[in-house]
Amino acid sequence: MPPAADLQLLDDPQEWSAFSRLIDAGAGLWESQVVVGGMHCAACSVTVEDALRQVPGVQTATVSTGGQRATVQWRAGAVLPSRWMQAVIGSGYQVLPANDAFAAGQRKAENRAALWRWLVAGLCMMQVMMYAYPAYTARPGDLSAEMEALLRWASWVLTLPVVFFSCGGFFRNAWNDVVQRRVGMDLPVALGIAVTFAVSTAGTFEPNGIFGREVYFDSLTMFVFFLLSGRWLELRLRARTAGALEAVMNRLPEGAERQLADGSFERVAVRRIAVGDLLRVQSGQSFAADGVVEQGASSVDEALLTGESRPLPRGVGAQVLAGSFNLGATLWVRVQRVANDTRFAQIVALMEAASSTKPTLALLADRLAKPFLVGVLLSAAGAALWWWDRDPERALMVAVSVLVVTCPCALSLATPAAMLAAAGRLAGGGILVRRLQALEALAQVDTVVFDKTGTLSRDRLWVQSVQTRAGVSEAQALGWACALAGHSQHPAARALSERAADLGGHWVCSGVTESPGQGLAGWVTPGATACDVAGAPAAGAGLDLRLGSAQFCGLASDADADSEVVLCDAQGWIATFALAEALRGDAQACVDALKAAGLGVQVLSGDGQRAVNRVAQALGIKDARGGCSPDDKLRALRALQAQGHSVAMVGDGLNDAPVLAGAQVSFALGQAVQLAQARADFVVMGAQLLPVAHTVLLARRTMAVVRQNLAWALVYNAVCVPLAVAGMLPAWAAGLGMAGSSLLVVGNALRLSRTTHGELPLLEALTA
Repeated sequence: MPPAADLQLLDDPQEWSAFSRLIDAGAGLWESQVVVGGMHCAACSVTVEDALRQVPGVQTATVSTGGQRATVQWRAGAVLPSRWMQAVIGSGYQVLPANDAFAAGQRKAENRAALWRWLVAGLCMMQVMMYAYPAYTARPGDLSAEMEALLRWASWVLTLPVVFFSCGGFFRNAWNDVVQRRVGMDLPVALGIAVTFAVSTAGTFEPNGIFGREVYFDSLTMFVFFLLSGRWLELRLRARTAGALEAVMNRLPEGAERQLADGSFERVAVRRIAVGDLLRVQSGQSFAADGVVEQGASSVDEALLTGESRPLPRGVGAQVLAGSFNLGATLWVRVQRVANDTRFAQIVALMEAASSTKPTLALLADRLAKPFLVGVLLSAAGAALWWWDRDPERALMVAVSVLVVTCPCALSLATPAAMLAAAGRLAGGGILVRRLQALEALAQVDTVVFDKTGTLSRDRLWVQSVQTRAGVSEAQALGWACALAGHSQHPAARALSERAADLGGHWVCSGVTESPGQGLAGWVTPGATACDVAGAPAAGAGLDLRLGSAQFCGLASDADADSEVVLCDAQGWIATFALAEALRGDAQACVDALKAAGLGVQVLSGDGQRAVNRVAQALGIKDARGGCSPDDKLRALRALQAQGHSVAMVGDGLNDAPVLAGAQVSFALGQAVQLAQARADFVVMGAQLLPVAHTVLLARRTMAVVRQNLAWALVYNAVCVPLAVAGMLPAWAAGLGMAGSSLLVVGNALRLSRTTHGELPLLEALTA
């Protein structure tokens, strides 16, 4: 753990941005992410939370055992980071800033120490087993008293390194628990080890005493070896479980090359970069800030940020994003956004929040952890008392077996291990999980409701066809329409401007008025404009034009008003522009995948009913409703829920906030500028819909793994505890069972983070 002097370096406000973000400037409220080492069960996370919450100035603290991370909200005017970090250290755990360069080194050191303890325990165990073997196989009279005493003494000597070195972590954590009057997982384990060693030592020193009939050095070294095997492998597996999350969150470089006034470059820390700096980013390096390319041409990897798996070309004037990688030549980038203003920072904030949240089942495990451990201690004491009159020596060993076999480690890891593995898998695919609880809810969803524009369809229109009156060319009509459309940001106006951009001629428009939802009116004359149109009339000619719906132009139309724009003048109709929406390329595959999974699919949209029907019919969706205001969408959602449906809402995150917040689960599609305001549980980066179906299927698989883990943990305790109390489970078998149950739970969860052939056959078939 870092010394106090190193922690005080973090009290410099310039260092806070490396692991914290300001969430309320007026109150001076900061939210920090730290890595907590040494936690092994739900009781550990509760202990750390209690220690943090007792520090004046700390508002809230949430600790995740599976993610080994803590989220702490604190007021800068009342406490400094070193103070509340010292509280964590004082409770017996290690703490480092989540994005600190030494966090990885701390993790490696912890792994190395665990490996050394395991190796010493394994070597000594083999030697002790060799010395214990004759006592198990010799017939009466084969071993003399002197030889038996010699073998016991040799076993005792070889057990000393196991107890005083390999078991050091158990005793240290147990002592901290006793000093601070709390109960942790290592307390019953340390008691079991101490009792077994004391009983066996008494039998070695006093062969004729009450405990001299048998020694248990072989059982002791064996179950310590099993415990340490499980602890070491569990450490590695949990690191891999959270590895995808950490790999994403630590994509920023430690430093960057910044140009000085004389043209030379210096390497500075990322937090020292300011807006306006010119950075040199070489091939293979990641961008430290959002900016624009001023020199060079290359390709970049933005898979995490945009969901685009292919390298994207970037040249002079192009935008680049912090956290993306430069795959080609060197680029010179002018910084536009730094620190918490970057898209990468917003993504990390969402992922950090997800990694430190606790699912409902995990919260239940936290609440039960301490009472369960107290029950373990009482059960062991009761078993010892029951056996004491019959066989004092056996009574103590029965108590040891109960202490070891009933460790709640597997139960406390069952849910968070699976959830974090799934969240890491989704993060690697460009899907950010804001709340781990949402995975539980998503597995129960039976209906998925989509918004239309910007979700099922792209948020832009295109001109499908143009009809004009006699004597007016298509180019003329587009030019006049473009002159008017340039004064509006309506999607239809943008579509007309884009269609006319490739034509020749010059027109300008003056005196433009816009009637919201209806159209534009203005005076169009020849001149210089961005819209080029061929076939302009004679100079000085002008037209009083209207562009919009048929009703706005004073015309009757049997066509779909949501798919046409009409241009007219004082004489009447000039042209009709038929517009069409472009569906997302994988919208059909997503809908088909959801239906194949047994989910109902519906559409709720603010667009006209005819436009909504066209999209729904194209995708094979029967239930589609248009003309919905945000309140209408929310009422429709409440109606579905009142009918007993569990609903997931998929929207673009812009105007769907009420319905996204009201659904059991919500997905937001869109660019990262809306991430901070998104009300969704899942944020899909990029322009694809199929990840929604992927997330639904993965959530179902995740909850299946959680149920498997919980079932195993409960069955294991239901079977092994009675055996231990009855004296039918030796200490070494108890240690093996405890270690094996934890490994099985974490290993089963780890399957969620791997991509295997045939894992999601439905999606594979649809995308083949």
